Amino acid sequence: MPTAKPRFSRPSTPSITGVVLAGGLGRRMGGVDKGLQLLDGRPLVRHVTERLAPQVDRLMINANRSQEQYAALAYPLIADVISGFAGPLAGLHAALTAAETPLVATVPCDSPYLPLDLIERLYAGLQSQGADIAIASAGGRIHPVFCLCRTALRDKLEGYLQSGGRKVALWCAEMRGIEVDFSDQPEAFSNFNTLADLQKS
Repeated sequence: MPTAKPRFSRPSTPSITGVVLAGGLGRRMGGVDKGLQLLDGRPLVRHVTERLAPQVDRLMINANRSQEQYAALAYPLIADVISGFAGPLAGLHAALTAAETPLVATVPCDSPYLPLDLIERLYAGLQSQGADIAIASAGGRIHPVFCLCRTALRDKLEGYLQSGGRKVALWCAEMRGIEVDFSDQPEAFSNFNTLADLQKS
């Protein structure tokens, strides 16, 4: 799928920190660092940062290994505070801990076609329903790692993680998160889970 040339219209929102989640073990890719795998000659994480950066005020990358390679992108790096590769929620927790803005947005490092209006629409949904978390959905399927979350939820998330919770969708449901429909562009959430997926692109 070709990458569209970004056209950004930065909405009027409070300050938002964007975080690319690249802290996983890449098990389905044989243990390689997923964000550093190449698509059209560039790392997946590069595609993602180029689409997300203009939508937020600050951008960070959550990485637990390959720090030298990720540092080359010139964005601040944050590692999980919760040990043991606890998944995307650990990355969100690290972001909520490090952020100095009232809102944090997360996206995965393996979705290079993410919506160019992702943050604008998540924020509109958050505000219109008075929610603390907004997640993306498309075609009846939720994409909870595409998330906009109030920084004030850090302690609640820490408690959830310390109790053994790991499922993003379950935590969002417990926090009464709302869904924002992106069914007009479901292809924007296409991701690459295996090396074979990349080879087919």
